[in-house]
Amino acid sequence: MDFKKISVLLVLSLAIVFWGCSQQQQQKAEAPKQEQVTKNLVPAKAQIKSQSFLVELSNLRVDMTVDIASKEIVGTPSLKGQAKITNQSKDNMDIQVATLEYLDEAGKPIAFKSGEEIPKISVFVKILKPGESNEGSFDATIPEMAVKGNALGKIGINLVYVPSPLKRETLTLTVEKIQ
Repeated sequence: MDFKKISVLLVLSLAIVFWGCSQQQQQKAEAPKQEQVTKNLVPAKAQIKSQSFLVELSNLRVDMTVDIASKEIVGTPSLKGQAKITNQSKDNMDIQVATLEYLDEAGKPIAFKSGEEIPKISVFVKILKPGESNEGSFDATIPEMAVKGNALGKIGINLVYVPSPLKRETLTLTVEKIQ
């Protein structure tokens, strides 16, 4: 009688172990539900020239997370690349902030949906002397609508700056002998 109980218990134990192992293998075999996708912008380089500045953008790419099943973009995509800002004026330029504006083929702004934030490039907050450049990488959000269906036609850069012709003067005061 004890032999029957032991046999039944042993068979049940083995069945539970094999069933548990097969469940673990099924869980491991599940594929990821999202993937990271990178799209390069064409052209990958652009120049924007104004009276005061020359802005050069390079290595432009869009990084986004895509749901594999539905092919929908998850979260806010980001625009990444390198930027170089050169002061072409005769004055020192105190750059306060740089923002990006995304335009369609007709030149109309592409709006951000609620919940998406306006991109700011804070790496360029600096005073540039005439002829001086500042360069670095940037990572800014881009509207989902700009990425879908190649709606992006142009990228505009808004620089908020203070022209400051800072000049130093040296005054020499001559004092007569104190008596």
